[in-house]
Amino acid sequence: MINHLVRTHRSAEHFPRAEHLAWRIAEVAADPVAVAPETEEMIVNRIIDNAAVAAASVTRRPVANARAQALTHPYRPGATVFGVPGRFSPEWAAWANGVAVRELDFHDTFLAAEYSHPGDNIPAILAVAQHAGRSGRDLIRGLATGYEIQVDLARSICLHEHKIDHVAHLGPSVAAGIGTLLALDTETIYQAIGQALHTTTATRQSRKGEISSWKAYAPAFAGKMAVEAVDRALRGEGAPSPIWEGEDGVIARLLGGPDKEYSVPLPGPGEPKRAILDTYTKEHSAEYQSQAPIDLARRMRERIGDLDRIASIVLHTSHHTHVVIGTGSGDPQKFDPTASRETLDHSVMYIFAVALQDGTWHHERSYAPERAQRPDTVELWRKISTAEDPEWTRRYHSTDPGQKAFGARAEVTLTSGEVIVDELAVADAHPLGARPFARGEYIAKFRTLAQGIIDPAEQDRFLEVAQRAAELPAEELSQLNFSVSNRVLAQAPKLPEGLFR
Repeated sequence: MINHLVRTHRSAEHFPRAEHLAWRIAEVAADPVAVAPETEEMIVNRIIDNAAVAAASVTRRPVANARAQALTHPYRPGATVFGVPGRFSPEWAAWANGVAVRELDFHDTFLAAEYSHPGDNIPAILAVAQHAGRSGRDLIRGLATGYEIQVDLARSICLHEHKIDHVAHLGPSVAAGIGTLLALDTETIYQAIGQALHTTTATRQSRKGEISSWKAYAPAFAGKMAVEAVDRALRGEGAPSPIWEGEDGVIARLLGGPDKEYSVPLPGPGEPKRAILDTYTKEHSAEYQSQAPIDLARRMRERIGDLDRIASIVLHTSHHTHVVIGTGSGDPQKFDPTASRETLDHSVMYIFAVALQDGTWHHERSYAPERAQRPDTVELWRKISTAEDPEWTRRYHSTDPGQKAFGARAEVTLTSGEVIVDELAVADAHPLGARPFARGEYIAKFRTLAQGIIDPAEQDRFLEVAQRAAELPAEELSQLNFSVSNRVLAQAPKLPEGLFR
């Protein structure tokens, strides 16, 4: 890996294009390096993972609305939309599938200086691959780039400390991945990256306070914008530049300011793109920093015994967990029994309480209004708080995979005065956890989430196709989709009409 120093440059300053971060990323995307077998294996796992969570969300209102919008844009050759037949304009297919993948907060994650869900790259890059008649091998190469760029940006450039939403790293990574997929030249990819970044920077209010369905739409929007950016760049249209380093660019005005420097690692020429191997998926449908606390709560239930004996629980954890999903956020909504699913998903206090009581976590039942409003749950929930621990913060930001951790130490004080303490650094499903996910676990997750939604024979067909994704010829790439019966789709809420009919 080569570390690139990135800082603001005055407009009058000589700053060659070859030194722009967007150009460096475009060079990585244009590099025809082969994809390593272990990277290909994990990409296939994540294609299956995305389809699993999309199946589980197919009848939810935000997903049904996004799908309804896409269905008003039929197009040939076009791309497929989860659950339905036909071909649709690729940017709208990317939109619909992106919302389906993101709605339940249940796919892969990477946490470093910034946090991210790199699987958000897949819907848009796959949609363009289907539309453009590319092969499965081309798709794998494009996805390797998408993961690489998003992870490398997340390693080095913190967005949330400046209240910028993490999808600001996703627009450029999708544009770069599409550039690799289509074997575009460096100049075209450079312009697409700049446009994608410029149009996808937004505040992180989408993940603060009363969280709405936009949390699921935001990554899909970034993917859609990236597809459109590539289309414009192919037509010869340019981007604001230098987009990161300009005097009024992203660093100077949205991030650390004119004096801030970032060191961004990127693969050197001929170096394989392996960043996906540093990412991890979710066993539980909850914000990633809740994964280890859920497993910890399940482990502590027997030691605690009667939960009515609990006087208080303090989760000692990282700064990020404390201020984003803990009491350090200052969000009263995180203790509101009538809060939205999206808000409950960002309350580790609620999640720890339910996991303690139920000994499990379910993507629907654990968020049901009747579950959140149970009096005994509300009582326990309000006994839980978080506290920042410098050691957990250090481990959160560690670059050593053996030290990096997203867990917590739970101190449970009983009414008798006894204190029960336990801690868990990484989730059980993490590569270093008690039960790391491999191909079998990804398939099992798909089977579980597809049950009652996708017919068993269709499940078999999709899994067979997905597992040979790299060998698929262009004419078979549309099979990386699943069909759902009209009976299942009819379970979605009745939708009002929008502008598109």
